[in-house]
Amino acid sequence: MKVDRQLCIGLSLNKTWMKGNSWRRPDSEVEKMGSIKYYIELAKMAEKSKLDFLFMADYLYVSSQMIGDSASFGSPDPTMIFAAIAGATERIGLVTTISTTFNPPYVVARQLQSLHWLSNGRAGWNIVTSIEGAENFSDSPMPSPEERYAKAMEFTDVVRKLWESFPNEAIVIDRESGIFADKDKVTAIHHSGEYFSVKGPLSIPSHSSGPIPLFQAGASDVGRNFASSVADAIFAAMPDMESGVELRNDLRRRAAEQGRDPNTIRVLPGLYFFLADTREEALELHKAAHAHLSTERRLSSLISVLGLDLSGFSLDQRVTADMLPDSNQPVRSRTHAELLRRYITKAQPTVKEVLARPEVVGSAHWVSVGTVEDVLNDIMERHKAGAIDGFIALPGGSEKSMEIFFEKLMPELVERGLFRSEYSGSTLREHLEIT
Repeated sequence: MKVDRQLCIGLSLNKTWMKGNSWRRPDSEVEKMGSIKYYIELAKMAEKSKLDFLFMADYLYVSSQMIGDSASFGSPDPTMIFAAIAGATERIGLVTTISTTFNPPYVVARQLQSLHWLSNGRAGWNIVTSIEGAENFSDSPMPSPEERYAKAMEFTDVVRKLWESFPNEAIVIDRESGIFADKDKVTAIHHSGEYFSVKGPLSIPSHSSGPIPLFQAGASDVGRNFASSVADAIFAAMPDMESGVELRNDLRRRAAEQGRDPNTIRVLPGLYFFLADTREEALELHKAAHAHLSTERRLSSLISVLGLDLSGFSLDQRVTADMLPDSNQPVRSRTHAELLRRYITKAQPTVKEVLARPEVVGSAHWVSVGTVEDVLNDIMERHKAGAIDGFIALPGGSEKSMEIFFEKLMPELVERGLFRSEYSGSTLREHLEIT
């Protein structure tokens, strides 16, 4: 099977293969997760397979799910991890996550441009507005989604202006004249807006490879508007193919309405896969990864995600649209809430089926369980249907699942013309075909 445009593929370093009870496996190597060498080994494995980028989410708070029976001690700063990985790799992109709600834009612009220099043009910024953590930065409550995205829009504009304030062309290094930098090309931005006042210029020049690619994950209405206006790639939540086709088509439409070429945007869902030599083994991996989630924990998660309390219902009772709570009430994530609302309205599932949904037990990712052939067919089907431009790999169940992905599944994608056999460029912009 040959295609005009190959898939864009990244790997998440968020240790999804140790979720649930998976870390308790004798071969989990969970003791290594605190060492930077572990992340570097994973990065080299991904680069050997010519993946476009590495990705890492971030959390600026500690929830009860992070500490206790889960293999996590919180969330290390992804930008610092990528700075270390930059020196041990050569071509793979490094997409770090930084919140626009709890950080100053000048510091973020400087951090990202520094990573861009350290990696020689391989940095990417996953822009998030955060959904929790306000109590760690002030006494103020969490801003509304509308306010967070309005702030994110201005924040992103300031960061871009700062990157442009000290252009790479300003560095001339003329030994004969004694001019190292053309100070006339370094200019203040004098930004004064609703949320930020920043003079500039930035204290570090831009990199010769060009501006840093932007990633975004918002799938609510306000999130889609923001993503389609600024993002080069969108880390999308799409648990089923229908929602994927709808989201990708909608984002492309919104991008065109804002004067952007929709073909320049990559829609990349998280693919949470459980790979094994047999389907039975893969199903056992998936079951083990969620075995720690009791019915009570799932019901509590459903309240957090959707505001729907099903604790008084039997597991075989149908959940219908008239049971859904007011869509305007505060929830942990509007994206996940909307996905669940659509599913319940269309399918009228049982309580048991609702509690098994990825929005409840995980984070609304596309889940694929089975052999290499099973997952490969799943990828090909979604690509052919126009639901994806690629994906961010979220290995599940065990390190063996990840090894099968690299050693068997990736070569199959290459064989079918769906992915490259060799890098054609050395920067993230080149991998994403950004001109």
